Amino acid sequence: MRNESQSLVTIDGTHGEGGGALIRTALIMSALTQQAARIEEIRGGTRFPGLDAEDVTLIRALANICNAETEGADVGSNAVSFLPTCRPRGFKGAIQSARTSSKRGANSLIVLSSLLPVLARSGVYSTLTAEGETYGTNALSYDYFANVTLAAMKQIGLYAFPELVLPGFGRESSGVVEIDVEPSSFTGIDWSDRGALKGVNAVVTTSSLPSSVGERIASHLTHLAQNAGMKLHVDNVDLEAPARGVFVTAWARYERGLGGGTAMGSTSLRAETVAQTAFQELFTWMAGNSTTDPFLADQILLPLVLAETSSTFTVSRLTQRFLSIVWVVKQFTPIHITVRGAENGQGTVTIQRG
Repeated sequence: MRNESQSLVTIDGTHGEGGGALIRTALIMSALTQQAARIEEIRGGTRFPGLDAEDVTLIRALANICNAETEGADVGSNAVSFLPTCRPRGFKGAIQSARTSSKRGANSLIVLSSLLPVLARSGVYSTLTAEGETYGTNALSYDYFANVTLAAMKQIGLYAFPELVLPGFGRESSGVVEIDVEPSSFTGIDWSDRGALKGVNAVVTTSSLPSSVGERIASHLTHLAQNAGMKLHVDNVDLEAPARGVFVTAWARYERGLGGGTAMGSTSLRAETVAQTAFQELFTWMAGNSTTDPFLADQILLPLVLAETSSTFTVSRLTQRFLSIVWVVKQFTPIHITVRGAENGQGTVTIQRG
């Protein structure tokens, strides 16, 4: 039961985007601030209300890390309560994905990315594996996580080292990622401008497909980069997995900034189309002057909120998802987060310590 002295933060699950990012942020902030949280009307404004497998997977992992009491932590639940009873501890072991009745599971990288600031602030080393999707449509992929997310986290002072044990293509898959997370203290960043370009890279990941598929994608990526006057290094990686799949990740690294583009292949898409989609997303970001893409902005916000110094970064597009994350953070802490710019436009984010 909740300690009477423990404050309860109630979150409207329909606020803003009203999706998974809002739920994850509330749970992580609850664990970090030791404030009990209750999320109501979960995804109430969407076509798929209630907790999904990814939410439940994260809740179970977090409950283990901070010995939390939970209520309503089931797939489909419209409300959930999370009551941490101790400060976050390290974690050693496996995180099994919850599953829906249709066997859809969690994206393992979204779960791990969410846990990073909690584990890094625990004061001890953590070694864990997470099961679920590692490559999917409109979701965090292993190659983006390893090369963009964690590169940015390193600049903040958060050190984590992943290994792809088994690829998983799609939400029905059972891929496995292992990761070591060091105890860390976070520092702010000044990414108000990019500085010089340090490199542009791409990874073409395939499984159980003819080698010509990966080769065609890599060749087309190189052709697109040449036409854009860009030097691109492409790695073509073929992995063993239970099911076939193809995924493309392209990213650019600047002195003070990172951004990328991704694309998931399917039987209905030509190899060149998959290459074009990932490259165009990256090229569009590079054509501007923002220091993060919209997805990286989501991921670095919480570590920067915990940093010992102030931060500034720019984002190519202020999504409703990002603005929802900011709103949730402010329900738990009075930190000053200033967002300049209109929704769906370019924005500047400043996080000021007291």
